[in-house]
Parts: sequence; structure tokens; C-alpha cells
Amino acid sequence: MQRFFVIVVLILLAVASSVFTVREGQVGIVFQFGKVVRDSGGDDENSPPKIYSPGLHFKIPLVETVKTLDVRVQSLESSADRFVTSEKKDLIIDSYVKWQIEDPARFFLTTNGGDYAVASDLLKNKIGNGLRSEIGSRTIKEIVSGERAEVMQSALLNSASSSELGIRVIDVRIKQINLPVEVSNSIFERMRAERNAVAKEHRALGIKQAEFIRAEADREVEVMLANARKNAKEVKGAGDAQAVRIYAETYKLDQNLFNFLRSMSAYRKSMTSGRNIIVVKPDGEFFENFDQVK
Repeated sequence: MQRFFVIVVLILLAVASSVFTVREGQVGIVFQFGKVVRDSGGDDENSPPKIYSPGLHFKIPLVETVKTLDVRVQSLESSADRFVTSEKKDLIIDSYVKWQIEDPARFFLTTNGGDYAVASDLLKNKIGNGLRSEIGSRTIKEIVSGERAEVMQSALLNSASSSELGIRVIDVRIKQINLPVEVSNSIFERMRAERNAVAKEHRALGIKQAEFIRAEADREVEVMLANARKNAKEVKGAGDAQAVRIYAETYKLDQNLFNFLRSMSAYRKSMTSGRNIIVVKPDGEFFENFDQVK
């Protein structure tokens, strides 16, 4: 009974080790004693590997091993690189690539056994050469303003040779375009100088306009004051004339009253401080009205 149980366990282990599953989005390649199992069934190295599609498959236990390849869309994020335009100007461009394994057998053979790092390096070189060629035939203005899509499309077409790697390039995108730091600094300094010049011009124009407005306001004030003084003198002259006329008419009506009022006014003005000293004759004309009061 125990022997039977051991035999059953061994059989189950053998069956379990002989079954392998390839998940959706992957393909499998089987190795037999470290060598790839090929479609021809022989050892011809030029024969493509046998590719196992997603699903349940069988292999020889302890003899065959399985390597899976991810055939889903992959992203290759390249680091920012320096490119030269047709104007011999440097640009720092950051880009990325979307790619997918199209021919797993060819991919396996050309990438040192399906090494994704090798594939990334090869693909990066091809895409970089395509971008370098396209950017080298255009100016900075064309690349930045209007022809970025054309550059990416041309780079995508130039990457068609990636099929020799068993890869299909789906998309090539430029994420960011920058100028080198030393160029950016010089451009910023030139822009700052231009803005400062414009600011000085605006300030000078503002000062000129302010002086003009101030002079115009001062002129208007002087005109207004002159008109006010003129009007005041005219009114005062009219008032003085009217006062003289009234005085003259009053003088004609009662000359003695006029003389008396004029004397009273003289007395009041000469004695306002209380310490005035007047040296006149007591019987002089100045005190004539006092004698009349007596």
C-alpha cells in the first residue's frame, strides 16, 4: 500500500512537472538540455525556435525548461540626449518609444536569447539614429513650432528596420525639447536685456508724458489764477467805483455828516492801541468835531 502511494505521488509529480502554462500576452520557448527546441526538431541553429502560444502545454520533465516572452506593448523611456539641428545648434530632446514583439523567434535569436536589455539598447540606437537624421535636416523653429509631428512620423518610418529584431515599433514621441544649459542661460540673459531695454523705454516715455501733463496742468492753473485775479480786480474796481459814487452822492447830500464820519474814522484808527501820542494844536482842524460836541 505504501509503495502504491509512493508510485501515485511520483506519477502526479511527473504529470505536474510536464505541464506548463503560457499566460495571455506571452509566448513560450522550450529548452532541452539548454538548447532551444526548434520547429525542425533538429539542432539546426538557423531553424527558428518553436513558439508556444498562450494556453496549456506539455514538456518532458527534468529535460525541458520553458522561457516566456512578454509580447504586450512595451515602453522604452530614453534619457535626454543631445541632437544637432541644420543650423548647427544643440537641442536636448527627451523621447519615448512604444514597441511590441512581432516575431518572437527572430526576437529570441537577435537579442541574445530574448534579453530585453539588449533589445532596448538596439532599439534605442535605431530610434536615436532616425531622430538624429530628421532633426539634423531641420531648424530649431521648424522642430519646435510646426514640424514636431513630421519628425516623429519620419522617425517611426525609419524604425521599420527594427523588424529585423522581430520588433514592431508602434509609436515614437518627443516628450520635451530643451536648449543646453549654457545656451539657455545666454538666451535668458539676452531676453532679460531686451526686456530691460523695453522697460527703460516705457519708463522714459512715461516720464515724458508725466512732464507734459504736469506742464499742461501748471499752465491751466496759471490761466485760471490769472482769470480769477482779473475777475477779482474787475469786481473790486466795480465795488470801489460804486463806493466812490455812493460816497460822492452822500457827500453832496450832507457835507457836514460826511466830514464828521471821516473824522470819527480817523479818531478810531489813530487810537486803536491805547498808547498813541498825537502832537497837534488843540484848536487845530483835527479836533474840530470835538469843539462842536461841546
